[in-house]
Amino acid sequence: MSHTANSIVINAPYDLVYDISNDIERWTELFGDEYIKAEVLSREGNEITFRLTDDENKSWVSKRWLHKDQKFAYASRHDPMFPFKYMKIIWLYQEQEDGVKMTWIQDFEMDPGFTKFTGEQIEGFINGHSQDNLKIFKDLIEKEAKETAGKV
Repeated sequence: MSHTANSIVINAPYDLVYDISNDIERWTELFGDEYIKAEVLSREGNEITFRLTDDENKSWVSKRWLHKDQKFAYASRHDPMFPFKYMKIIWLYQEQEDGVKMTWIQDFEMDPGFTKFTGEQIEGFINGHSQDNLKIFKDLIEKEAKETAGKV
């Protein structure tokens, strides 16, 4: 099993951080150039089924469960699973004096048929991408928080 955990503090109100970060349609913007398409396929209660397409034009379907009152979101990759045996993701939100600490945790196992990279190498890639993407989330959400505060 492989595991990553990355955090950043976003100086913005919790509701804004949670709502923007879980707006799937905005992930093409929030994840830099990692995703070229992010489309919601269905919404049922707190469950969102969506398809992501990466910069290599590979797509997969995932499900995401939003638990705003409990300050977390949980996701699982579904189809196709390859190159993973499984991929589980949790985003935690902790309100602090200086903003909201957002933590992304990913647990996964590579499919034995995937030999291009090891699980440790994929961990390194995910850690690097997560740190870069968290900075984009921070910059964008803090900018929107300032713009929203200016309109009040």
